[in-house]
Amino acid sequence: MSNLALAHLLEIFGAGLIYDLAAAAWFLIPLALLAAIIPDTRVGRRVHAVAASLGCLALLAAILFTAVAEFLFWNEFSSRFNFIAVDYLVYTREVLGNIEESYHVNLILSCIAIATVLIAWPLRRRFWSTASAAAGNWKQRTGMFLAILLLPAASYFLVNDTFKTHQASASASQLAGNGDYELFRAFRDNKLDYRRFYKVLPEAQAKQIMRTAFTKGAASAHFLPDARNPLARSIIAAGPERRLNVVLVSMESMGADYLASFGGQEGLTPNLDRLAREGMMFTQTYATGLRTVRGLEALTLSMPPTPGHAVVMRKNNKGFQTLGQVFREHGYDSLYLYGGYSYFDNMKDFFGGNGYAVIDRMDMPDDQISHETIWGVADEDLFRKTLQVLDARTADGRKVFAHVMTTSNHRPYTYPEGRIDIPSGSGRAGAVKYADWAIGQFVEQAARHAWFKDTIFVFVADHTSHGRGRTDLPPEAFHIPLIIWSPANIHPQRIDTLASQIDVGPTLLSLLHFSYTSQFFGQDILAQGRNNPRALMANYQTVGLLESGMVVELSPRRQVRVLDAINGKPRMQDPQAGRLVDEAIGYYQVASGILRNGGLLGTDN
Repeated sequence: MSNLALAHLLEIFGAGLIYDLAAAAWFLIPLALLAAIIPDTRVGRRVHAVAASLGCLALLAAILFTAVAEFLFWNEFSSRFNFIAVDYLVYTREVLGNIEESYHVNLILSCIAIATVLIAWPLRRRFWSTASAAAGNWKQRTGMFLAILLLPAASYFLVNDTFKTHQASASASQLAGNGDYELFRAFRDNKLDYRRFYKVLPEAQAKQIMRTAFTKGAASAHFLPDARNPLARSIIAAGPERRLNVVLVSMESMGADYLASFGGQEGLTPNLDRLAREGMMFTQTYATGLRTVRGLEALTLSMPPTPGHAVVMRKNNKGFQTLGQVFREHGYDSLYLYGGYSYFDNMKDFFGGNGYAVIDRMDMPDDQISHETIWGVADEDLFRKTLQVLDARTADGRKVFAHVMTTSNHRPYTYPEGRIDIPSGSGRAGAVKYADWAIGQFVEQAARHAWFKDTIFVFVADHTSHGRGRTDLPPEAFHIPLIIWSPANIHPQRIDTLASQIDVGPTLLSLLHFSYTSQFFGQDILAQGRNNPRALMANYQTVGLLESGMVVELSPRRQVRVLDAINGKPRMQDPQAGRLVDEAIGYYQVASGILRNGGLLGTDN
């Protein structure tokens, strides 16, 4: 259904006008205050005219700047400003550096300045006369100021998502918004209490739904009767423990649509395609979100993407059961290696406080860096460091679990020249092909090391490069590759089971025959997953469940939608819809309750 149809355009512009007026109400405050405090004298009127003229000129420039910034933000995230934009304001070094490396900043700013002058110049006389005439005694001006203050107050309490949620599509809903309004709202609402804003079930029912989900085909899972966490269960391995090193590579923005072996574009990822043929190829795995922190949360904590910030970004992010912690309990060194500075997105605090040794850009000498962007070193440099660390850590017989996070497949899409047949900086395709080249070099070099034959490699994307589409949670925007490769230990096989990013950790632990007490929300794809195929995903404030060809979307104001996974059409009348809605609520209600009570260990939710 096209957004260009006249009826839909009228709906979009009508809703957009409401949000535009809501945003404009806040911009009136400084002008009204100016009129209220400057005395009504000849000099005062002139001072007011000058100040108001300069203020409006600055406001016009800010509006144009915001419009350009929002266009670039939309190009990256397929959304108006949201809490991602708020988060990025915290990390000004990376964000401003990325903008400088990716765009012609001086040209853009010059164009904004020229446009501001061209718009303001023809209106200068009329505006000057209007500003000079802003008069009245102090009581009148004060009354006018207080009256104007009612407008933003009214917009705060009366304007909400209602005007957008009735649009024909998710993209139309985004188009109907206003960038300034959305940014302000993101500051206000970037943390959401699930119980307050989303549909809930009786607590006992939500817990029972989760327990039922974990007993489908899971004879090896035994719930602990006295545990305060409703998910706590003992996982009994099927055989003797396999003492193998594990290297888990989170590939930046590597959606399944870039890999020919996963039905994507031909020719960009020959190395990953080869590894998929030679190892375990999971064809139906879905990311939990659209940002790196969501991927890290899912892979590390094995938990659903609850509304608001990912756990990595939260202040109370310690004391969790993590994949690294389970490996440490089994005598492994757990490492997190990142090519950038790990303070970004709070990664150092999170991983360092949850059982990992953190190795980042600070641990990489400049003379070992072949290329670097604001996000981090080139993937080949990160992999070189990984090989060095693995050599050092395994030299005395220790086993290692290394979680490696790449950065090269990210705007500005630059990398060392001469590696591939696409020039550096040419766009996403080149960055994807370079990232694949670096992985090919990595496994080729790793094969020469003594620890290689006793190592399992896991390649999984942190997220795709897509955002919203026809719905808030279009499955194709979350489809990612998952490959487990180890020539000496894993035989080639294709697994078509529907699975989630949160299942990667439990599946890996099962392959290694680890027995442990689990509080993870994920499951072994190769066993329990075959009887309980499902995926969890989130986009900003919409969280959901993909199962049985349908997507359940849970949104603020307790809204629930059941949509066809292929065409996005409503399926609320489907006989399975009620069950799927309850299951989706169970996942997010229980997860939010556990987080609300301070962590995954020993909590009473």
